Amino acid sequence: MAVAFGSYPAVGAAPVDKAKIDAALRGFIESRALVGVSALIYQNGHETYFGAFGQADREAGKPMTRDTRVQIYSMTKPIVGVALMSLYEAGKFQLDDPLAKYAPEFANLRIYAGMDPHGEVVYAPPLRPVTIRDLTRHTAGFYAGTDHTPVGEIYRAADPSNKNNTLAAEAKVLGSLPLLFQPGTRWLYGPSVDVQAFLVERLSGMSFDKYLEQKIFKPLGMKDTRYVLRTQDRARIAALYDRHEDGSLSRVPDETALEFNGRDWPMKPGSYGLVSTLDDYMRFARMLQNGGELDGARILKPETVRLMATDAMPAEVTDTSWLPTKGQVGFGIDFAVRIRPPANAQEASGAVGEFFWDGAADTLFWVDPKNNITAVLFTQYRPFGTVPLHKAFRDAVYSGVPEALAR
Repeated sequence: MAVAFGSYPAVGAAPVDKAKIDAALRGFIESRALVGVSALIYQNGHETYFGAFGQADREAGKPMTRDTRVQIYSMTKPIVGVALMSLYEAGKFQLDDPLAKYAPEFANLRIYAGMDPHGEVVYAPPLRPVTIRDLTRHTAGFYAGTDHTPVGEIYRAADPSNKNNTLAAEAKVLGSLPLLFQPGTRWLYGPSVDVQAFLVERLSGMSFDKYLEQKIFKPLGMKDTRYVLRTQDRARIAALYDRHEDGSLSRVPDETALEFNGRDWPMKPGSYGLVSTLDDYMRFARMLQNGGELDGARILKPETVRLMATDAMPAEVTDTSWLPTKGQVGFGIDFAVRIRPPANAQEASGAVGEFFWDGAADTLFWVDPKNNITAVLFTQYRPFGTVPLHKAFRDAVYSGVPEALAR
């Protein structure tokens, strides 16, 4: 029996309605909104749902199966957070320590402060140091360089996350670039989790990918989760599809879709990059549900998981970019944390206290301590969120939990 952590009793919710979940997922295949989709749910420590519909590879006629591998993109981030917090437990750092205490590469950060009349960039000093806590909640000020603003152009020219860079090389470049805002004043998705991965290397003395393998994957039995595809893995990897405005889906060529995972690049990023299976990721999620332990393997202490799953967004931070599209949430350590019930019928269902994250190809997982529900959802298409899959899945899962439904 799973033991819920936190203040909630381990009583669980009403059993999930398998027929409703089947209908929700199958509907996206029948309407051709998706090529393939699969899901796995544990409730009260037991598997209560598995379903796979459609195809992992439409062109090859391969069905979506339980052991289909997918690219999980940003669902890599929570795994990185767990790795970092295992070092926190070992006394290697405190969350409010300055980043530069352990990484002098970041000792001379500057803040972008606009442009002068001559078109030159103006910089300001930081009002306080970037802390490790800032890294874990995306309030550090690091920027992804995704637009054509002056800072975006600076980041793109420097290309810190180039696949030929190591994490150490990326950190050196990031330390030379301006922050977009004063630390702790905004929430903005960016390369902070790459810096977390770099810290894992710096503090542990191990390469980041080896640390994940030795400290998380092997203890949890996650045998199918890795950065680099082996030859025997390729037959099980799902194809990636682009969804167009007319609803059609075209396959992304494998040389593009698998450009990162198909080679052993120097870069092993914290922000994205892992491939996994439903069962592997569920083992990670169940470990979190169980307060840091699974089948005798303790990865974190219950109080550390509780800390990760607690909203850490400063009250003064009102600019949270697109985070409100996730619902009534704050942010903990590499997870969104639900702090209020859904506000209206347009929001996806969910329970207060759950923590979750998703990936660019529309994958999703969450851990719900109150109702003892742990769910993993896989599909492979982009751009993210153009199919209402997450809402339909969540609504079906929580159909018997009134407090998790929009009022």
